[in-house]
Amino acid sequence: MIEIERVWKSYQIGEVVVPVLKDLSLKINLGEFVAIMGPSGSGKSTLLNIIGCLDNIDHGTYLLQGEAVERLAEDDLARLRNCQIGFVFQLFNLIPRINALRNIELPMVYSRVPAVERARRARAMLDRVGLADRGHHSPAQLSGGQQQRVAIARALVNDPDLLIADEPTGSLDSTVSHEIMALFQSLHISGKTIVMVTHEEEIARYASRIIKLRDGMIEKDIRQ
Repeated sequence: MIEIERVWKSYQIGEVVVPVLKDLSLKINLGEFVAIMGPSGSGKSTLLNIIGCLDNIDHGTYLLQGEAVERLAEDDLARLRNCQIGFVFQLFNLIPRINALRNIELPMVYSRVPAVERARRARAMLDRVGLADRGHHSPAQLSGGQQQRVAIARALVNDPDLLIADEPTGSLDSTVSHEIMALFQSLHISGKTIVMVTHEEEIARYASRIIKLRDGMIEKDIRQ
């Protein structure tokens, strides 16, 4: 599903060019659950952003389902991110002034799904993450774990092929973290491809594969 070949990525800070990813190559198969780990500055967030089509590469090739991402126009990239990739973030990124159902509907608004179908699919997703009775609650009325479940439902509502998760348990206590990871595991079992960044070994063990980065290169690639 994902083929990254000899990718380089740098950022310019003032007059200094800082290399982040260095000649990195990686393949991820359809249906894999991959955890990316590494110390601060190792390049894990940059790699996740590239996989999620949120950042460009300097050199190399990135193929997503056989399509060269670096050749796509911005409109095509936006459609790809909305329809083929779901995003889950550490801080949930829910809109506080609208309720859970409306938050889940947002990706469908951008893909112009009719209102009746949006409502049906949003309710179905809320039920799938175990929050069928919380649809009319605002984010402020939900616990951290419930907010993350709403964020996962929103990420899944367009039935994406790829789920990207950036420290999805970073703002949660240990009990709720394991509940969220059990949900991720069920999504993996159902066939979703998941790529997750985490700094916690305990959370990474839920994945079927752990990739450890150091200094912008793959240090270890462990299949569990």
